[in-house]
Amino acid sequence: MEFNKHEKQLYTVVIGFLVLFPVLCASTFTASRATYYGTPDGYGTPSGACGFGEYGRTVNNGYVSAVSRALYKDGAGCGACYQVRCKNPHLCTYDGVNIVVTDYGEGDRTDFILSPRAFSKLALPKADKKLMSYGVVEVEYKRISCNYYPTHHINNSVITYKISEHSNYPYYLALTILHVSGKNDITAVELWQKETNQWKAMRRVYGAVWDMANPPRGPITLRFQATTNLGYTYWVYSTNAIPKLWKAGAAYQANVKLIIPK
Repeated sequence: MEFNKHEKQLYTVVIGFLVLFPVLCASTFTASRATYYGTPDGYGTPSGACGFGEYGRTVNNGYVSAVSRALYKDGAGCGACYQVRCKNPHLCTYDGVNIVVTDYGEGDRTDFILSPRAFSKLALPKADKKLMSYGVVEVEYKRISCNYYPTHHINNSVITYKISEHSNYPYYLALTILHVSGKNDITAVELWQKETNQWKAMRRVYGAVWDMANPPRGPITLRFQATTNLGYTYWVYSTNAIPKLWKAGAAYQANVKLIIPK
């Protein structure tokens, strides 16, 4: 089949649009509203619905937020990163603040209930008190790749998780997913059962916390179901993701092939 000149031009435009459309969608800001909650020191709260504990209070230098149900995603949105900027040019910076989701919370038509540090970061120098006096502000936001974690490097593709203090070796295993590279949500976690030669699903307790009674003995192999911000779902695997003699409170990293946007 041959195309005339005009058909070729139209074909080129259509193909270019299809290639760029996901990129454009991923970089588009969404209009919303944001407010803040109170804490003694301006950082986050250790009792957030993601189950991060003290880590959720100080991670990302305290630039954290509770989010609406739509962004919380029944806990799959925990640890996600967003750029949030307010729309008042007289009070707010252009870049706004990059936050980490550590909690769930509903406000007055808000998608973000920010820590005081994160909310004041929206403001121009010396305008933070005036901005905070508003209580609720119009904002826009977009999902961004997470690069706050101390061991993160630009070429790394990792999932970081911690064995919960409530775990009891070897009878009960609970882990909290602390950090996922890129714009990925973890939507399922499974352990390999060597005895039965099959995968067994862990239970999402709440937020980013997963557990299983009577986990396999010996080194544990995990697989994670990840979903990108564009809705693509896939599995990644980590052999010996948890050592044979695991301990409550220990943190580990799985080096896996996550989809990382350029």
